[in-house]
Amino acid sequence: MSTPSLLILPGDGIGPEVMAEVRKIVDWFGAKRDLTFDVSEDLVGGAAYDAHGTPLHDDTMARAQDVDAVLLGAVGGPKYDALDFSLKPERGLLRLRKEMDLFANLRPAQCFDALSHFSSLKQEVVAGLDIMIVRELTSGVYFGEPRGIFEEGNERVGINTQRYTESEIDRVARSAFELAMKRDKKLCSMEKANVMESGILWREVVTRVGQDYPEVELSHMYADAGAMQLTRWPKQFDVIVTDNLFGDLLSDLAAMLTGSLGMLPSASLGAPMSNGRPKALYEPVHGSAPDIAGQGKANPIACILSFAMALRYSFDQGDEAARVEKAVEAVLADGVRTADLLGEDGTVPVSTSEMGDAIVAKLDASL
Repeated sequence: MSTPSLLILPGDGIGPEVMAEVRKIVDWFGAKRDLTFDVSEDLVGGAAYDAHGTPLHDDTMARAQDVDAVLLGAVGGPKYDALDFSLKPERGLLRLRKEMDLFANLRPAQCFDALSHFSSLKQEVVAGLDIMIVRELTSGVYFGEPRGIFEEGNERVGINTQRYTESEIDRVARSAFELAMKRDKKLCSMEKANVMESGILWREVVTRVGQDYPEVELSHMYADAGAMQLTRWPKQFDVIVTDNLFGDLLSDLAAMLTGSLGMLPSASLGAPMSNGRPKALYEPVHGSAPDIAGQGKANPIACILSFAMALRYSFDQGDEAARVEKAVEAVLADGVRTADLLGEDGTVPVSTSEMGDAIVAKLDASL
């Protein structure tokens, strides 16, 4: 059996710093669990533009297509604000998603008990929260045609088109149902069928797919009502499936229920490859945070938990993924905090590297 391959793209800003802590976790599995990976590294975003004049070199794109999983840090920064839209660092990430056909974006929102007081909601509302939003990632209003800014009469008009085919809805719905089957067998589909034809089609297709999953309790909700319910009582949900635009908004809303973007991982999954594994890109939800880059202040947990998602969804190592997640939970329960997680109790923050070391120590203790 061949060694699973992992392409690491640290990117910009704090990306290289948090990815260095992931490398510690990867090395730990090789040394302590006899679980090794064929790891390679390359450039994306601003770093790729600096080296190659493009946010994603064709060779890097080809490597991403060949490996079992891609792990990305973050892209972007004010240094690149003046670039043409086609050259901005974010275009490298979008190209990866589009050309790898990563149509299902998994965004968990989990609130660790030790951090429940960081949420803007009451602790009893968010403590123990563990939901998953499945966002369609390669179609919808972000990709539909026609799009652009055009002259119309004596003024300009901006146009974006919300467009979905039945097959695009079907495949992301099946991903969500499969995930629900492995969790609490409860799925809520969110759209705007009351005012959008694409929403009507979305609801019809999801309902039809649901007939293949009779064990899953399927419900439908308008996306604006879903946003309200997420802030009222988020624990009523388990898995949520929605389109690209609403998924972008709702997953960011759900992220802040947990108190810190620095804690949240994500996975973007595509169709199965010849080895049965889905094409996959894993990345933390947070951005490149150029204001703290190079200062050792970044929280590496979201990137480490993204690797845990890779263990679960790409490498069939669910028990080892849980080992990483429990190590993170144990470190937080001990009161170890990076600067973004500090309250008013006078706790001295640890550095990015020290947080990584603390998690490795908990992994050692798990053996």
